[in-house]
Amino acid sequence: TDRKKLHTAPVGQAFRLRPFHVLVATGGGYAGYRKYEDYKLEQLEKKGIEVPVKLASEWEVALYKSVPTRLLSRAWGRLNQVELPTWLRKPVYSLYIWTFGVNMKEAAVEDLHHYRNLSEFFRRKLKPQARPVCCLHSVISPSDGKILNFGQVKNCEVEQVKGVTYSLESFLGPRICPEELHFTQAPPGNSFQQQLVTKEGNELYHCVIYLAPGDYHCFHSPTDWRVSHRRHFPGSLMSVNPGVARWIKELFCHNERVVLTGDWKHGFFSLTAVGATNVGSIRIYFDRDLHTNSPCYSKGSYNDFSFISNNNKEGIPMRKGEHLGEFNLGSTIVLIFEAPKDFKFHLKAGQKIRFGEALGSL
Repeated sequence: TDRKKLHTAPVGQAFRLRPFHVLVATGGGYAGYRKYEDYKLEQLEKKGIEVPVKLASEWEVALYKSVPTRLLSRAWGRLNQVELPTWLRKPVYSLYIWTFGVNMKEAAVEDLHHYRNLSEFFRRKLKPQARPVCCLHSVISPSDGKILNFGQVKNCEVEQVKGVTYSLESFLGPRICPEELHFTQAPPGNSFQQQLVTKEGNELYHCVIYLAPGDYHCFHSPTDWRVSHRRHFPGSLMSVNPGVARWIKELFCHNERVVLTGDWKHGFFSLTAVGATNVGSIRIYFDRDLHTNSPCYSKGSYNDFSFISNNNKEGIPMRKGEHLGEFNLGSTIVLIFEAPKDFKFHLKAGQKIRFGEALGSL
């Protein structure tokens, strides 16, 4: 008779699951599972065992996209800007260095206490002699990284990794007006690929470079060229590591990216910086109007900006090796350019490369 009454609320009121929470939990768990699968594939590749291509289905891609990677990337960006106490800097940076194999002997400032936050550490500059620029070849690597794929563009399709392609037109977007470029483009009746090739006898080439978190995060001009146009595609921020690139077709077309278009001595030239998870921040040094990973954007949209104006008829001239931009953490650079048929790459798929080393030449 002296027992106290236990008042309970209905289960639906005490624990209410919302669709957003279900999506985050399910998508996050699945993303973790995919990371584990990628790790197993990397171990097989190291042993020389060829792994068959298995593409994600539409529901798997949709599930991955349900993970709020854009929100997480913005949160990561703000965390990177928090100033660390002096006593905490060395332990934090040392853990990162050990995890990703960073070579601090190449850094202009080796003292870890110098970097006030993670953002400064990621954007660390290198010693001038650490990356000599190759003068003998016409195209150099714009960044440190791993060569995922390279070669000629065929049938308007570009390989992101061996056996997995994406549409050239979906990646670059609709054809830019000829008035914004320095050269005459092919008649509109030709295919999109043929419209980019401006000189008879030339071919269209591509090269994909993956920047790991431990790589040097800045990227540079791969050749002497003029940048005429910038196209920014807001989008997802899925991981772009080789395992995911092998799994999701047209991954680079799903993700946020900044396409710089212009011309070099052989015709059309473009450099695209592709965003990724925790790499929502893509910075182009000469483009102050560019803002990536904004909270609101229209799906499938893009915005254009021309560097050609009444006061500037030449666009932005870039010299080979000149500083061009930077990532917040690590991501992917895609080069698509026109060159004569005797252009040859000096590369092997899967090789590690450093900024300033040769990509190819005539």
